[in-house]
Amino acid sequence: MEADVHLSVARNPRVPQQTAEVTVFANGTVIRAQERSENLYASIDLVANKLARQLRKYKERHNNHHSHNNNSTKSIIQEETQSFSSSDNSLTEGKEPHLPSPGVRRKYFDMTPMSIEKARAQLDLIDHDFYVFREEAGSALRVIYKRNHGGYGVIQEKI
Repeated sequence: MEADVHLSVARNPRVPQQTAEVTVFANGTVIRAQERSENLYASIDLVANKLARQLRKYKERHNNHHSHNNNSTKSIIQEETQSFSSSDNSLTEGKEPHLPSPGVRRKYFDMTPMSIEKARAQLDLIDHDFYVFREEAGSALRVIYKRNHGGYGVIQEKI
């Protein structure tokens, strides 16, 4: 399990917004949460609660889809959820703070082929408006997104 945590403070004194953004990489699944408030500690607490709910949701969905006794996967997810909710270690131990360079931010992901239903489940877990994935049939890149009036849409190239 790996987590990417970004904490930021808005520079506008009229709009005090402090953001906590966490991306967790667990067993090939990406789970993301972001919260903003006037207090950075409150933002951290809110994002931790949201992430714990999403991890529980992932665990329940994973257990429902894989009802056979795969104890190793279940125990890993339980350990991840428990260690996240009751962490005694310092989050900054051994870490050096650094500011990102301004400009275009690039993200690189392994794109294992998946069905549209799996992509929709991933979209629900990452808390974004869209999700880019490689479709199982044909290996083409697709974008699934949440529609403003409910439901989902898929963007694909015209052939």
